[in-house]
Order: sequence, then C-alpha cells, then structure tokens
Amino acid sequence: MQPEDFEDFLGQSHLLGRNKPLRRLIEDDKIVSVIFYGQPGTGKTALAHIIARKTKARFISINAVTAGIKDIREAVDSSRGQRAILFVDEIHRFNKAQQDALLPHVEKGEIILVGASTQNPFFSLVPALSSRSLIFPFKPIPPDELKKLLYRAVSDRKGLGEYEISLQEEAAEYIASISEGDARKSLNILELAFLSSHESGTNKAAITLAQVKEVTQNRSIYYDEDDHYNTISAFIKSMRGSDPDATVYWMAKMLEAGEDPLFIARRIVICAAEDVGNADPQALVVAVSALHAFEKIGLPEGRIPLAMAALYVATAPKSNASYLAIDNAVEAVRNEPAREVPDHLRDSSYKSAKKLGAGVGYQYPHSFDGHYVKQVYMPEQKTFYTPSSEGFEKILQERLKKRRERPDG
Repeated sequence: MQPEDFEDFLGQSHLLGRNKPLRRLIEDDKIVSVIFYGQPGTGKTALAHIIARKTKARFISINAVTAGIKDIREAVDSSRGQRAILFVDEIHRFNKAQQDALLPHVEKGEIILVGASTQNPFFSLVPALSSRSLIFPFKPIPPDELKKLLYRAVSDRKGLGEYEISLQEEAAEYIASISEGDARKSLNILELAFLSSHESGTNKAAITLAQVKEVTQNRSIYYDEDDHYNTISAFIKSMRGSDPDATVYWMAKMLEAGEDPLFIARRIVICAAEDVGNADPQALVVAVSALHAFEKIGLPEGRIPLAMAALYVATAPKSNASYLAIDNAVEAVRNEPAREVPDHLRDSSYKSAKKLGAGVGYQYPHSFDGHYVKQVYMPEQKTFYTPSSEGFEKILQERLKKRRERPDG
C-alpha cells in the first residue's frame, strides 16, 4: 500500500500540501539535502520512494543498520560526474565516524542526502551534518486519514482487494485510534484481523470490532527517546498546571511504555518541593512516602501510591517561593561579597569562646513572648524568601509580616 504519488500520500499535509515548499522541491526535481524525522509509519521512507520516482538524478538507497563507510564511498564513487541522491534510511544508526565520512561529500555537493530518522536529528546527528540539511518533522497520521488508508487497503488489489471484505465502521475507527498515527501499525492490525476472520475455502471476510480487539490484546506503545523527554515534560507541566486528569494520563502512558517508575517518583518529589513548596508542605511528605512505598512493593500495585502522590501534587495549591529563595540565596553567595557570621551567632560551645566574643549578646528566642525576638541574623539584611498568598504560605506571609513589623525586643 505504499503510495506512488502525492495524491495517494496520507498525512503530512503541513509538508506536502499543494504549493508547500517541500512538495514543490520534489515536483520540480530541485530537492536539496534533507532529513525526515518522526515516529515509524508516518511516511518518511514512502516519501523517499516518491522522490526516487520523480527525480532524474541517480537515486541510491542504503540502510544505516547494515551499511558502513565502505558503502558510503561506493555510492559516491559510482555516481561521480552525475547528480545523485543518496537515501539513508535510519540515518541515526550511523555512528559519529560514519556520519563524518558522509559529511565531506554533502559539503562538496557530490551527493544530495535524503535521510530518514525516528530520532531527533538535533540529538542523533553530528551538528555539522544536521546544519547542512533541511530538517522536516513528520507528524503522526490523524485517525481520519488512517481510516481512509484502511478502506483503501480492503478495496485496492495492491492490498486485500482480491477478497470480498466488509470492514465494520467501528472496527476501522478502533484500529485508527490505537495505531498512534502509525500507518504501518494500522495495516498490520488490519491484516491480522483479516487472517483471523477469513473463511477458509472462500473469498470472503468480515472484520468486526470484536475481532480487532481480539488480535490487539497485547498492544505495544511506541516510546522512543524523544517520547521519554516529551512525556515526562508533559507530566511535570500538568502537575505544575494543576490538571489531575492530564497528570494521571501521562503517568499511565509512561508506566505502560516501560518507563522507570522510580524516575517518575523522583520527578513527583521534585515537583512537590519546587512547585508546591510551603503552599502545602504535606505534598513533599506524600511524594517521599510514595517513593518509599514503591521501593517496598514495586509494580503493579506500586502504581497506586505513585498516582496518589502525583494527584495530590496536581491538586495542591502552588508556590515556587522556596525554589526562588534558594536560587536567590545561591546567587548572592556566588556573586556578592561573603557575609561574615555575626559574633552573637558564632559557636560558643568550646572553652574560651566568650573571650573571643563568640555568642556574646545572643538572645534566646524561647525566653521571649511568642518565642520570638528581633535580632540581627545576617549582616546587610536581604530578603530571599517571599511567601505567596497561596495555601499555607498565606499563613507564613502574615506571620512574617507581623514579625517584621514588631519593634525591637
């Protein structure tokens, strides 16, 4: 079912819609070095084959899984003196030495590079190579586009068109919804459902929702390095943004994809301290308890205390005042003249400390009303901590205000 032309190509309308720059480069046979990147099944290799059909240049295809420096040199040598396009599938699999071997030929214009990668090229390729290529991100194919592909597959003789297949609407919608924008995955599910429903000795098959669910019981979730960083980022930002439903969804995706649960637990602890702070000090207690609980019980039950903690943090009042306070204090320590410890705060537990003035004049707060007395705790007083008016910090804010307004004791 690989598309032969743009009219058959599904998805990537942001790149290949009419008059879009990439489409025009291909149609006018003016393609330059490009990198296509995105999750599997989004059309990267399919587009390379369309380029191969449309270009008048020599088109050479290699796969980085099995190819090496020798293959790169052979490809270049075989096309000297003519315009050549080198398609490197899974280009992120090339190590640094292999990428460096490719670079001079791209720089000199001896070949036009078309690379396909499931990993972000800004991380997986050497900067010199990625900077000399136009980079085009491929998005997951929308479910409505996948449905078109499924119906085309059961009617087109290149697919299953030689059979009389009835594809239930609910079955097509379900396949499209669980394929995560991956055309290859959706076609694989369709084929499995067909094989399980095909009546032996006949030319007929009826694909129902029940049959599709039967063959997709062990559904796998695509989750690469990009997804690792993007999903944990969404999880943290959902907790910070006080959205419990998004929080628990992103956590569930990570757990189902095999993310390290202790990594998730540590992020909850950090968020409790950084984004909730003293607006609800109990959030940190809950988060640390969940981490310890998971260490004791593991999966699958350990997901429950992790969910409890994440949801507690998501629904708690928010304040980053503690986070800002320590950062401001560190900034002062690094960039301002060091403040000396005042004599009355110095350690006076050793013999002859008083002779040196250590501890002399210190006022013990518990000897005063309210267990508080005004005295200098830091020369050149500077405010680092400013409580917010959220949650428990509102109480701290009022308490500090009263203390700062009290006359000297």
